[in-house]
Amino acid sequence: MVTFDSIRRDQDHTPSSGLRWLSRWMRRYILPTGLYARSLLIFILPMIILQAVVTVVFMERHWQMVTQRLSMATTRDIAAIITIIETYPQDADYSAITQIARQKLDLAISIEPGGELPPPREKPFFSILDGILSDEIRDQINLPFWIDTVGNSSLVEIRVKLPDKVLRVFAKRSQTYASNTHIFILWMVGTSLVLIGIAVLFLRGQIRPILALARAAESFGKGQRLENYSPRGADEVRRAGLAFILMRERIERQMEQRTAMLSGVSHDLRTVLTRFKLQLALVGDNPDLVGLSEDVEDMQSMLEGYMAFARGEAEEDVGQFKLSDILDKIQQDFTLHGKSMSFSIDGDNEISVRPNAFTRLVTNLATNARRYAKTLRIEARHSAKWLTIVFDDDGPGIPVEAREDVFKPFFRLDEARNLDKSGTGLGLAIARDIARSHGGNVTLGDSPQGGLRATIRIPA
Repeated sequence: MVTFDSIRRDQDHTPSSGLRWLSRWMRRYILPTGLYARSLLIFILPMIILQAVVTVVFMERHWQMVTQRLSMATTRDIAAIITIIETYPQDADYSAITQIARQKLDLAISIEPGGELPPPREKPFFSILDGILSDEIRDQINLPFWIDTVGNSSLVEIRVKLPDKVLRVFAKRSQTYASNTHIFILWMVGTSLVLIGIAVLFLRGQIRPILALARAAESFGKGQRLENYSPRGADEVRRAGLAFILMRERIERQMEQRTAMLSGVSHDLRTVLTRFKLQLALVGDNPDLVGLSEDVEDMQSMLEGYMAFARGEAEEDVGQFKLSDILDKIQQDFTLHGKSMSFSIDGDNEISVRPNAFTRLVTNLATNARRYAKTLRIEARHSAKWLTIVFDDDGPGIPVEAREDVFKPFFRLDEARNLDKSGTGLGLAIARDIARSHGGNVTLGDSPQGGLRATIRIPA
């Protein structure tokens, strides 16, 4: 019976799925990921393929054809010499025919009366000359022969067995073989290398503005100030750079307007709250006004918390910071409260962050753990790309369905664990805002100790 699952399994094993798997595997493990390397590959790969095709198809045929014609001409000269020797009477030392071969045919010959051919030599595996010359001698002379084309000698030796003698012929290798083909190949490869070098320099100049734009965007995403960045390169890259600068300016203006507006609201509200406090102080101790005093204090706390959230420490510069310093202070704080805290640092102790904001981020998460748990374990891992800090405690934790809601401003958890005892509901919102201003994030999960796991992950 054919089922939907069986059809789907059959589809998963189709050739197209295999090609998709191969394509994904090549993109992941073989093909380069950088734009510079891919651009070079797009330029170099067609050139290499073209040269390979030209070398294999054209050059091999050309080489073989020229070699065949040269070998044919040399064999024809040898056949003519044999015909003269067998047809016309010769001197006892064959001096006349030897002189004719040397002067007219550029061949050095000797005749050995009663001689025999040497034993056959082992045929070379890759030798166009040996095969072509042997075929031509069989076709034109059709007598027993022996040839020596192996080695780097400039001569080729050919021996032909005549009825009562052996004819030895020494011909220049250039007479039988297209020996200058490699020069064309060297010129082709050399020219290609020069063109590739020029392309590398040109592509580097074109890719550099894109890398500068990527670094500027990454720095801005981490909350770092951009210095001396100006769009350069091709028109498209310049337009992208200008669009990035305009976007950055709009974001910075919005942040400044938000901070300025909230500063004005804070000033006005602080003036009103100060008058409230003064009037309550003049009234004196009145049990009926205790609730009103607490409300004023809560309003003051909420106002300060909201201002800190809106400000986000964005105006602070990035600097070097030692993880061990803040973790030692947190450990001392736990000891003073009679609780246990341990930590470990894997990698470089120094990190590049906004010190005050990052201190607030780590302290906030550690203080919340101290309020609701007895033990806390902090593990920091600083690799080449990421800084990860994991907080594991044995407190009551946070329900799974509420772990994203607690990052919303003014959200207050009513059950199990309230991470902002001051009542403003901005504790984790501020923490995540600081982490994201560094280009990272804060996430919550289950701790192996049975409580809450909070993880900070920001780019190194």
